[in-house]
Amino acid sequence: MVMYMVHAMIDISEEANQILSIVKAKNKFNDKSEAINFVALEYGEELLEPELKPDFIAKMQKVAKEKSIKVDDFAKRYGLK
Repeated sequence: MVMYMVHAMIDISEEANQILSIVKAKNKFNDKSEAINFVALEYGEELLEPELKPDFIAKMQKVAKEKSIKVDDFAKRYGLK
């Protein structure tokens, strides 16, 4: 997989800058670009993939164990016709 880097000039608050400095130091990154990338990917994982959270998986495993019913006409059964 080829990875292309995007260059961006950004304006951030002093607080965001301090947070990035902490993330950079804590993870021993070389620069704040690595810290921004890390934070974006971590937040994105939480935001974009909630179905992979442990509580969601447990809920789906519980649902999978429930007894199922046969439905011949879904639309008719649920008043969609």
